[in-house]
Amino acid sequence: MPKLIVSDPKTGKSQALELETAKAFPLIGRKLGEIVDGSIASLPKHKLQITGGSDKDGTPMRPGIHGGVRVSAILSGGVGFHPSNRGDRKRKLIRGDTITDEIVQINLKITEAAEKGEAEPKPDTENAREK
Repeated sequence: MPKLIVSDPKTGKSQALELETAKAFPLIGRKLGEIVDGSIASLPKHKLQITGGSDKDGTPMRPGIHGGVRVSAILSGGVGFHPSNRGDRKRKLIRGDTITDEIVQINLKITEAAEKGEAEPKPDTENAREK
């Protein structure tokens, strides 16, 4: 079951939502930076942008690596590696920019919010009681 992290840049708050496997199918094949409909995350009339994600081992998704593959690339900064000294480079394992069924966490941010009267993201209370 993928986990969605929905961030609201206006308030600076994030909401974690568990998603059923069947509801995650519209996200498979999407790339980082794409805009999706908010109904996937129980936010109708919202637009969400895919900003990142990670797989079951915690390997982060990185823009610029095409496909949903895991590769070992030399990085000098950015997603997956933060150098402590200027000019440092390191070979790190990262994942491509396409969402596959191996991705367990997907990070999203709200780009277009609904009107003022719409509800905020709410966790699914039925699934929370089962756990």
